[in-house]
Amino acid sequence: MLIDTHVHLNADQYEEDVEEVIERALEADVKKMIVVGFDTKTINKAMELAEAYPFIYAVVGWHPVDAIDCTEEDLEWIESLAKHPKVVGIGETGLDYYWDKSPKDVQQELFRKQIRLAQRVNLPIIIHNRDATGDVVRILKEEEAEKTGGIMHCFGGSVETARECINMNFMISLGGPVTFKNAKTPKEVATEISLDHLLIETDAPYLAPHPHRGKRNEPALVALVAEEIARLKELPVEEVAQRTTENAMKLFGMK
Repeated sequence: MLIDTHVHLNADQYEEDVEEVIERALEADVKKMIVVGFDTKTINKAMELAEAYPFIYAVVGWHPVDAIDCTEEDLEWIESLAKHPKVVGIGETGLDYYWDKSPKDVQQELFRKQIRLAQRVNLPIIIHNRDATGDVVRILKEEEAEKTGGIMHCFGGSVETARECINMNFMISLGGPVTFKNAKTPKEVATEISLDHLLIETDAPYLAPHPHRGKRNEPALVALVAEEIARLKELPVEEVAQRTTENAMKLFGMK
């Protein structure tokens, strides 16, 4: 059994065939999927999917790229949704310095507010980090994010940064990039970091693994991520599937 710990089945790319995509995931032994909402539209859709399918769960939060659009009312709404039994995390939140829609100070303030929100509702926090590692790690430390812990989503940092995050009670989640032939750093992380601290994800519809790179991703392909980690660690893929599934179940409080 596999768990896709980060998927956007709420994206417009699945508007025409989400049921077929879900069916293919189940056929590929992906038995649970965590759908991440990051603004009003995608949070609403994530909640709809979580309520419609017993094996789909929701994470709710506000994306750093759109931080400038987030209001106090939005945060209050997210906090109220956190009480829902199918909501298992807060996010994705964090920092994104690649896109310049939201100023850095606005992103950082919203990041801090969502860490504190996660602490109030006692849910793990899912971290988005693009070109902002130093500030992400600093803010996690300053806000004592280890109290809830969470996930470094689609981790692209170094082994050293991974260990720093693990010391703050965060899991390291690997996605499609670990399968890319030129992806030296993710492969090093997969090799060096213990299975005790690893999760797998697709971030679908984005970042499809090799040999589907550049095409629409979907949760069934998380199996390819597990296979690459197993190859790098010289372990049976069944062991990688079992351990990453157990890690996800524990982190999200699933039965």
